[in-house]
Amino acid sequence: MGIVSPGFHGRRRESAVKLPPGQYLTEDFPVLSAGPTPRIPVEEWELTVTTETGRQHRWTWRELLDLPSETPRVDIHCVTKWSKLGTDWQGVSLDVLLADVDTAADFALVSSYGGYTTNLPLEDLLDGQAWIVYRYDGEELAPEHGGPVRLLVPHLYFWKSAKWLRGIDLLTEDEPGFWESAGYHDYGDPWREQRYQGD
Repeated sequence: MGIVSPGFHGRRRESAVKLPPGQYLTEDFPVLSAGPTPRIPVEEWELTVTTETGRQHRWTWRELLDLPSETPRVDIHCVTKWSKLGTDWQGVSLDVLLADVDTAADFALVSSYGGYTTNLPLEDLLDGQAWIVYRYDGEELAPEHGGPVRLLVPHLYFWKSAKWLRGIDLLTEDEPGFWESAGYHDYGDPWREQRYQGD
């Protein structure tokens, strides 16, 4: 009695890692882009937020760095089915950036250097859910990952985290972006597997 035979390990424990349905875990950071990689010198970079009334707010690279930053550690999920856990970033919360922007908009259309666009509900950019990031894993954000600056919205599929961020248009009506016009889901919740229109 009390002797456990070799090979007996009891009931297999479920993995501690929880992934959205259909996703697999990767340690790499795959690079997926639609088109060539823009190279934007930081002295030429600027971000413009345009409200539904046409009022513009602008930040240069230096002005962005002067804003209080955060270091979010988040999981990211790509619609091509890879997930990467515990990624480390540094950037400015959208709550800080939009604090003094007067708007009645419900939607945002984000645009990139290179012409890419993607749409999001404005509420998904606020309340600590989204950042404008310029460092990844302690280093300047590489161009292939969206440097010098990209959007980070980790609770949605990663195509919503637009690389090479240039502008945010605040809109009263939703307007599909690049992939959404090609049939991808307007929202893109990985936990609900919203990959394509109708999912």
